[in-house]
Amino acid sequence: MPKVVINMKNYFDIKDKVAVITGASSGLGWQIAQAYASQGAKLALFARREERLLENVAEIEKEYGTEVMYAVCDVGDYDSITAAVAKTMDAYGRIDILVNAAGMGNNKMVTDQSNEEWERHIHIDLSGVYYMCKAVGEIMIEQEYGKIINIGSIHSRVIFPGGGISAYSSAKGGVMNLTKNLAVEWAKYNITVNAIGPAVFETELTVDYIEMEGFMDLIAAYCPAGRLGQPGELDGIAIYLASDASSFCTGQLICIDGGWTAI
Repeated sequence: MPKVVINMKNYFDIKDKVAVITGASSGLGWQIAQAYASQGAKLALFARREERLLENVAEIEKEYGTEVMYAVCDVGDYDSITAAVAKTMDAYGRIDILVNAAGMGNNKMVTDQSNEEWERHIHIDLSGVYYMCKAVGEIMIEQEYGKIINIGSIHSRVIFPGGGISAYSSAKGGVMNLTKNLAVEWAKYNITVNAIGPAVFETELTVDYIEMEGFMDLIAAYCPAGRLGQPGELDGIAIYLASDASSFCTGQLICIDGGWTAI
């Protein structure tokens, strides 16, 4: 007779862990928030759009029944961040997981891009990650525990044929190296810092690019899987990196890209 396994260990247990997720009003941040809720994590949703946050809190409570709160937060404003983090600490008393998913994109050649556009993208996509890591990292250092997951990109490593994403790719390359630096600085505090590098997923941030003429031909040519990323396809890696199963994994950019960066 087959052996009956009575006590199965959940290697990826994040139940009751407190997770702060930026960019949680939509896109990849919202997808990861739902994944964590499905595993019983306690959530703090950060974003600028309060109406969307209220909708998402209601959906989490209805669908998953886990504890959830929100804070209106602009990751480009350090005072806004510290206020949101303080609100989270008042509610939960600790922060175990940070997911930096807030960001913006662009698709302009350097000569068509204003200096103000460059600075805005670097400020949100790179400095915003730094600010969040700094504010939450100070708490994690005191706790001597933490899991930080930064949303990078395949464009942390590779560029679209023909370019056109100088600000975005520069910021995401910076996120990759910030991740490595923080992993080295904070390993002694039992904090892991990793990044996820998605290829193109259909979200509010990417829908305009996806609809551009020839864009899906580019995907077919450069992504061996020949398609866009689908909702849920980041869930597994996001849960792994948030769990203690990843305790010896730090400083890594893990690309979820249908084979794009393997070429």
